[in-house]
Amino acid sequence: MHIIVDGYNLIRQSGTFRQSERKSLEEGRKALIRSLAGYRKLRSHRITVVFDGWLGGSPTEERDLAGGVEIIYSRLGEKADEVIKRLLAKGDEEILVVTSDREIATFAVRRGKTAIASAAFDERLERITAGSFPADASGTEDADEDDDRPGMKRKGPSRRLSKQQRAALARIRKL
Repeated sequence: MHIIVDGYNLIRQSGTFRQSERKSLEEGRKALIRSLAGYRKLRSHRITVVFDGWLGGSPTEERDLAGGVEIIYSRLGEKADEVIKRLLAKGDEEILVVTSDREIATFAVRRGKTAIASAAFDERLERITAGSFPADASGTEDADEDDDRPGMKRKGPSRRLSKQQRAALARIRKL
């Protein structure tokens, strides 16, 4: 699976990374990349982090690699959102996008990809890197967790998730 992360979006949605960012923007980026590199070692997913470079960046798109995590800085005048959309449009593999930006999430879902909110991914990232989940856990979250009525089971096809929703849930469980 290829995980594409909206870098600054995740930093600003996370308490841990936001504290590092308060020291400096560079510290926030380094903390995020260190955490993702640790996650990559445990799960061996391909990870790409995209940062905005559109205000003070280079005239060309810059790419780097740290701890097995691919880092992309958008070029001057281009937002990270545009880079992420470009990656989604040309990506043929199984892709999961980490962002709280509704426009990017909708773009991903319309192309058959999966999107997860930055805060939700941050929680999973913290639990997995802290050792709360075994390295081979498949995410045993209960499908009925949103049903508040105890003892009530879903029955019949009218209650079944759509094929697209089931596929998205399966991709998220792979985290």
